[in-house]
Amino acid sequence: MKAIIKIKPLDFIWETSDPFLFCAYHEDQYPKGNEKLGPDALLAGRNMGQDFTPKDGWRMYHGTTVPGFPAHPHRGFETVTIVQKGLVDHSDSLGAAGRFGNGDVQWMTAGKGVQHSEMFPLLNSEEENPFLLFQIWLNLPRDKKMVAPHFKMLWNEDIPKAIVKDNKGKLIEITIITGDLEGKTAVDPAPDSWAANPENEINIWTIKMAPNSEYTFPNSSEGIDRSIYFFKGNEIESEGYTIPVNHRIITHGHKELTITNGDTESHFLLLQGKPIGEPVAKQGPFVMNNQQEIREAIMEYQKTEFGGWPWPSYDHVHEKHKGRFALYPDGTEISKDI
Repeated sequence: MKAIIKIKPLDFIWETSDPFLFCAYHEDQYPKGNEKLGPDALLAGRNMGQDFTPKDGWRMYHGTTVPGFPAHPHRGFETVTIVQKGLVDHSDSLGAAGRFGNGDVQWMTAGKGVQHSEMFPLLNSEEENPFLLFQIWLNLPRDKKMVAPHFKMLWNEDIPKAIVKDNKGKLIEITIITGDLEGKTAVDPAPDSWAANPENEINIWTIKMAPNSEYTFPNSSEGIDRSIYFFKGNEIESEGYTIPVNHRIITHGHKELTITNGDTESHFLLLQGKPIGEPVAKQGPFVMNNQQEIREAIMEYQKTEFGGWPWPSYDHVHEKHKGRFALYPDGTEISKDI
């Protein structure tokens, strides 16, 4: 029996399977930064506030001075933000903040409600600021949707990597954001996450395959959904298919799958997990189990703004001299070098 169920082209927003809600993939070749940490370039011709067209290879998104996503609310799910290149400035309604990137991961449980902003400061004023980010929305089960919000940093230095050699000695590098592989176990996820229970077999990995290498994925238990997103490279082969870049490979996790890479380095994101199997009601930034709960979320946000906004602006960025850091709601601050 073959492992591959379906192969689908990737859209701007990547489709996912339960327990994941979707994955946003942002890759931008930002120019040099200016004194306000925005692009040192003319912004004429852009739909400011809604700039999703990759003019000149980059986008401002909802930002008007600095690229990114000014303050917005969430309830009922989690965001797992993987920044492979560049930096993100986080600020939220709990008073927490951070600057992270270049391999760091932020895990945020929205729970009963939080506002946050995600801005992309362009710190380098001497050369370009390349940027590559995945944001994965991971659902919360009914009994966890109204837990207290929680924010956690998984620093690049602490995230385990498995280096595998195929039978020709070629290397496959796997970054283990959740799950375990080759005797290496990921940093603990947020405590109320569906990923916190090992029985749910949540694996979030990024994978880099050397040219002409081959990799066989370890099997999961039966009933575990697995998708492999081929986002950079040329083409790969598996189970008689030749698969071009920018495709999602949906597989049975419990059946053996081998990928043979082509003649260029290839990159993948793997999302795997046991489905939650509950009704999902989504509207914008809220994910609950039914429409009544969505209406309640909207009404509560309109009334309380989930604690308000304690920062000077909705597109707040931190001082240029700040390195990577995490400031938690209790006032604890952890600092890292850029």
